[in-house]
Amino acid sequence: MNRFKRSFVSFAIFSVAAGALFAPDTYGKKERELWREVEVIRTAYGVPHIRAENLRAAGYALAWLQCEDYGTVTPMEVLEASGRWSTVEGYQRIESDFVVQRQRDKTAKNYPSLSKDVREVYEGFAAGVNRFIELHRGDFPKWMPADFTGVDVAATEIIPPSSRKIRLFLNRLNPPTDQQPQTTPGDEGAMSDEGSNSWAFAPSRTKSGKAILLRNPHLQWSAGYYEAHMTVPGVVDFYGDFRIGGPFSVIGGFNKDLGWSTTNNSQDLDDFYSFDADPNRPDSYMLDGRSIPLTRELRTISFRNGDALATETREFWSTQFGPVVHRADGKIYIFRYVGDGEYRNGEQFLRMMRSKSLDEWKNAMKLRARPTSNFTYADRAGNIFFIWNATLPLLVKPPADELAATHVKTASEIWTKFVPFESLPQILNPPGGYIHNENSSPHFTNIRGPVNTQNPYPNFERPSLSLRSQLALQLIAGDEKFSLEDVIRLKHNYRMLLADRVKNDLVAAVKATNATGDVANAVQLLERWDNTASPESRGSTLFEIWWLEYSGFKPGVTSLIPDNRRFARVWNVDDPYNTPRGLADPKRAVESFIWAIEEAKRLYGAYDVAWGDVHRVRRGKTDVPVGGCGNEFGCFRILGFTRDKDSKLAATVGDGWVLAVEFGDAPRAYSVLAYGQSRLPSSPWHADQAEMFARGEMKKVAFTKADIDSQAVVRFHPGESKKKVAAPAAN
Repeated sequence: MNRFKRSFVSFAIFSVAAGALFAPDTYGKKERELWREVEVIRTAYGVPHIRAENLRAAGYALAWLQCEDYGTVTPMEVLEASGRWSTVEGYQRIESDFVVQRQRDKTAKNYPSLSKDVREVYEGFAAGVNRFIELHRGDFPKWMPADFTGVDVAATEIIPPSSRKIRLFLNRLNPPTDQQPQTTPGDEGAMSDEGSNSWAFAPSRTKSGKAILLRNPHLQWSAGYYEAHMTVPGVVDFYGDFRIGGPFSVIGGFNKDLGWSTTNNSQDLDDFYSFDADPNRPDSYMLDGRSIPLTRELRTISFRNGDALATETREFWSTQFGPVVHRADGKIYIFRYVGDGEYRNGEQFLRMMRSKSLDEWKNAMKLRARPTSNFTYADRAGNIFFIWNATLPLLVKPPADELAATHVKTASEIWTKFVPFESLPQILNPPGGYIHNENSSPHFTNIRGPVNTQNPYPNFERPSLSLRSQLALQLIAGDEKFSLEDVIRLKHNYRMLLADRVKNDLVAAVKATNATGDVANAVQLLERWDNTASPESRGSTLFEIWWLEYSGFKPGVTSLIPDNRRFARVWNVDDPYNTPRGLADPKRAVESFIWAIEEAKRLYGAYDVAWGDVHRVRRGKTDVPVGGCGNEFGCFRILGFTRDKDSKLAATVGDGWVLAVEFGDAPRAYSVLAYGQSRLPSSPWHADQAEMFARGEMKKVAFTKADIDSQAVVRFHPGESKKKVAAPAAN
C-alpha cells in the first residue's frame, strides 16, 4: 500500500462508523485452481503477458507475478491494508492498524456496490497472494495469514489523510519546546527529482500521421513500477504499469485504441475547520445555532505479543465533516480531506483500461476516484488531450494559508462539493499538434496560442514553468514532424538548461579575478563544455558540484538558498521562457567555484573528470556510465544519484519505466524499465535492462498475439511448474 506507507500517523484522532472488519473467508478450492484458467508468457527481459479466461484469473496471475518478481512486498502490502499488521509483526505496527482499520471499514461497507468485474479482479488478486504464501511459507513471517479477501486488496487503494500536514498544524497550535526549526508545506524535496514528463503528438506532427504518446515517470527506483500485459478475450487487453502492491495503481499504459500517462500536479485537497465548543454540553459543538454531539468510537486492535495475542483499545472522536484533531480554548478542530472514504479507484481504472474512445475514457475519469495528477492522452483516432485532474474542493471560505483553521458557525461555510470536472484546466487537439507536461502548472501545456495565466478558482495551481519544462518546449514546440524513434531520441536529450542560463555569468565572474593555475584552467574547461550531462562530457561534473555549493545544498538540508539570492532574474510569469537566468551573487559564485575545484579533486582525483566516470548505473553486476541530471539543473532526462563508498554516484531516482507508443492499426511501442522486472538479485530479470537504459535505448514492446508467441521466453501457469522455450535474441 505505497500511498499509505508515506502517511501513517501516531495519534488517535480518527473515527468512522463501525462496519465489518473482515469479510467472510471465501478462499477455497476454486481459488487454488485458478492457475488452470490463465497462462503467463514472458517475453524478452521477463515482461509478463497474462492470458486469462476471466478477470478473476487475470487478477490471480497479476498477484502471483508481483510476488514472483518482488518476493514478499505485495503480500505485506495487502497485510497492511487488511489492518492486521500488528498481529504478525507486533506492537510496533499498531499505529498503522488503528489508521487502516478505521479507513478500511468504509471500503468494506461499500465493496458490494462495486461492479462484479472489479470485484473479480480484487478477489482473484487476493487468491493469487494467498496461493503464493501457501507455496512459499518459509519466505514469510511465522504468523503471516493466507486468507486475504478482495476487500483487503481494495483497501490497498485507500486514500489516507496527510499525517505530515496534521502534524504541522498541531505544531503551529502548540509549538514544540525544543526550539528546533519547523518546516512548512513545500519545504520537503527542494532537491527532489521525483515527478514525470509526458508528451503527446497529434497526427499533424508525426511522420506516420498517427498520434504518439510518451510516458516518462521519475520516482525512486524502489517505487515498484511493474510492466505487464493483461488480456482477457473480449474483456480487456491492456499493456502498462501495474504498480507493485495492487492491481489498479495503473498510472500509464495503452490498449489498441488509446493510452495515457500521468504527471504529478500540485493541489490543496484538505482543510482545517474549527467550531465553537458547546459550553453547556460536553463533547458537543455549535453549528447553525444548534448543539451537535461529537461521534465517539472505541476501537480495539489485536497485536502479537510473542506467541500470544494482546489487545489495546483507544477512543476516537469525529464529526460528519471529518475527524477531530484537536480541542483547546473553547474550540474543536477538524480535518476535512478529499478522498475520505473513496473506494472506486479500481472501478475508474478498469473502465479506463477498457475504453475504446476519448468519450468513454473521459466518462471513466468523471468518476473522480483518482483525486490528483495531470493526465496526458492520445488515441488511434488521432486525438490528443490533457487534463489537470483534481477532485478539488469548491471552497466557500478559502483559508488564510494551508495550516490555518477556518472558523465557521454555519454548515454552509464548509465545502461539500467539488469544482466541476468540466471546469478543470484541459486542452483537446491544440494548435501546433503537441501537448507536454513536466510537473509545471497547466497554463503552458501548449503555447501556440494565447496563454491565460488567470485562474478561475482560488485553489487552482499557480502559474509555474520549470527549466525542465522550458527545455521540453524548446525540443518539441516547433513545426517539425517526428517519428516514434525521433521522440525516443529527444526524450534522451542530455542538455542542462541551467548551464545555458548561468554559465556565462560564472565564467565572467571568475575571469574578472585574473585567475591563475587550476582556477584559470577550470574556467577554460567550462567554456569548452557543451552544457550537457552526456556520459562523455567534461566540465559537467565540476559545474554540478559548484551549483550545489552555490545553492547551499548540504546533506540533510531540505531547502536551498532562495532563488532571489541565486539568480539575477528569478522566474517571472511575464517572461516565462527566459527566466530564471544570471547570477545574483558573483562574489559567492567565484568562492563556490574555487571550492568546487578542490572538492572535485578530493572526490575524483581531478576536476575535469567525465560525467559518466562519476555518474553510474549500478545494478547487479552492471556498472556503466550514464547521462542525465537532476531537475534542479534543467535536464529532461532526469536522474538523481546516491553517493557510494567509492565516492561515485549511483542512479537511484529518476527515469524508471519509460514508454513511447504510436497508435496505428496496431500499437507500435518501445519501453524500458531501468531497474528491471524483479527486485530479487537472483532473478534473470533483475538487471538485464540496466545497461540498455544507461545507453539511452529502449526495447520493442510485444503487444499482438503473434509477436508475443514468437518472442516467448517462458510460458507457465502461475502456481504450476514453468516450461521454458528457447529465448530469441533481445530486441
